[in-house]
Amino acid sequence: MSEDALGPILSGAGVRFRVRSPDASQLWLCLFDAQDRETRHPMAWGEGGIWTVDIAGLAAGAHYGVRADGPYDPDAGLWFDPDKLLLDPYATAIDQPFRYDAALAARRGEGDDTAALVPKAIVETPLPPIPKRAPVFRAGGLIYELQVRGFTMLHPDIAPEQRGTIAALGHPAIIDHLRRLHVTAVELMPVTAWIDERHLRPLGLSNAWGYNPVSFFALDPRLAPGGMAELRAAIAALHEAGIGAILDLVYNHDGESDALGPTLSLRGLDARSYFRHEPDGRLINDTGTGNSIDCNHPAMRQMILASMRHFVLGAGIDGFRFDLAPALGRLPQGFDPQAPLLREMRADAILSDRILIAEPWDIGPGGYQLGQFGEGWLEWNDRYRDDVRRFWRGDPGTLGSLATRLAGSSDLFGGTGETRTVNFLAAHDGFALADLAAYEHRHNEANGEQNRDGHGDNFSWNNGVEGPSDDPAVQAARIHDIRALLSTLFCSRGTIMLTAGDEFGRTQQGNNNAYAQDNAISWIDWRGRNHELEAHAFALAQMRAAHPELSGTDWLTDADVEWLDEEGRPLSPSQWQDPARKRLVLRFRDTGFTLCVNGAAEPFRLAGHEVARRSILPISPDG
Repeated sequence: MSEDALGPILSGAGVRFRVRSPDASQLWLCLFDAQDRETRHPMAWGEGGIWTVDIAGLAAGAHYGVRADGPYDPDAGLWFDPDKLLLDPYATAIDQPFRYDAALAARRGEGDDTAALVPKAIVETPLPPIPKRAPVFRAGGLIYELQVRGFTMLHPDIAPEQRGTIAALGHPAIIDHLRRLHVTAVELMPVTAWIDERHLRPLGLSNAWGYNPVSFFALDPRLAPGGMAELRAAIAALHEAGIGAILDLVYNHDGESDALGPTLSLRGLDARSYFRHEPDGRLINDTGTGNSIDCNHPAMRQMILASMRHFVLGAGIDGFRFDLAPALGRLPQGFDPQAPLLREMRADAILSDRILIAEPWDIGPGGYQLGQFGEGWLEWNDRYRDDVRRFWRGDPGTLGSLATRLAGSSDLFGGTGETRTVNFLAAHDGFALADLAAYEHRHNEANGEQNRDGHGDNFSWNNGVEGPSDDPAVQAARIHDIRALLSTLFCSRGTIMLTAGDEFGRTQQGNNNAYAQDNAISWIDWRGRNHELEAHAFALAQMRAAHPELSGTDWLTDADVEWLDEEGRPLSPSQWQDPARKRLVLRFRDTGFTLCVNGAAEPFRLAGHEVARRSILPISPDG
């Protein structure tokens, strides 16, 4: 343990607690016994605003919180209030989930003590660090995005008491499913402790996704009742099956929200350092969630890097996906791929070989940074998502963009040695894949926001009927389109991402923003899955594994491939530019492996093979 470590430090003599709060006038370490009775211990100020107290004889399992006193001037970023029990930012475990209560957000002097409402941190004995090993994941593989709770809540093979937990990820039925899809890594949507947004409770809703964190270290007890040991065991089971694990982390904001939000942790200790503010003192909101983390402040950079190391050393995490990633590299003059935090991630001895994936956009100034994160990063490619959707919707003039996306998006990532694209057609945020062919418009009424939330333009279509249909022709057309979409994804160069359940036709009933639906809308229906569609996905996965031409990340040249028309002739410039053209053939010269794309309403034949309407047909050289 380094001398500058923060949080609880366990030794044979007891526990030393170190908490940073440079502007506070006093901190107290608050211990809670089995009856939730509190004992306060004053902490001593030290260099760098680090407050310390040694509690002799204290052992692992102790429950605690922190209180801070000092000036209260929210307009100046000072929120000190000793009535607020705070979570130690470096705590690695909590005794219960965070649940929003209006009393949490009361101003100083306006509300009661919050100790009864705030989860207590738990002193833990650290697990032995996992020996360093190369990530299991490789670029060009398949990332399988899942929300831990909804993924297994309805799985019939998993014991009821284990459903919805991280432990369920190691179940043989889950491992078997992932292996049949040739998954290279699962990507876990947020698993650290979060809190509901304040508008959800009056609506009878709760946050199902976890993108509203209170802690960067402590796992949410709803997902991991067994704590870090549970996460470690699940990842070990995945690794044994050759499957990596990527954590989706939220370092762009926290659940304390805007000026009307609750004081839970960072705000009550040092809001001026941890959050970005306008010159007049107002919180900057580049996230749409009320506040923005200052990822350029040394104290926050130290915390973020420590959080990442915690999951690598404690659980063996292979990599990280960063929500609204431009926030990590935003300097006063704008986004910079060489911002201090991004450089430090790549240079850190523990983190330097981890997989780093950016969601390369947020709503802040200069927030769209697709293709700009540079070497060492993979990036979610929304241009791939939109261009492929538009092609299969039937939009004119989309053949060229489809070809560019199939080949790895050289227009976006061509300045580097290989493509860094993460190709996806659907993710947690937006329509489920099956809903793309069943809904032309979003249907988010269940979210309680009069259908105003979520993306308005989804490049989707409904095959003639909006929503559920008993018409066999409509049903067949939708399945046909889903098969084409899945085929496109599995035939695309670079890394691909599939959201859990899309391989067998999951639906969210047209809801394209199901973050507040911790229920059957977002839970995966394993019993009701389309087995024929699932078999199609398994076959595509097997094909991709057998043909490395599809998963390569190096750039294709004219020496590698030829682009042909449906007659087997090289596509002419006029054919490329024809807005009505919906057909092309991609042939790999060395292997002869061929992809026939037919977005037209009629089939065609090539070399004895019939290419059905609105489909992709892969042809191996052996026929």
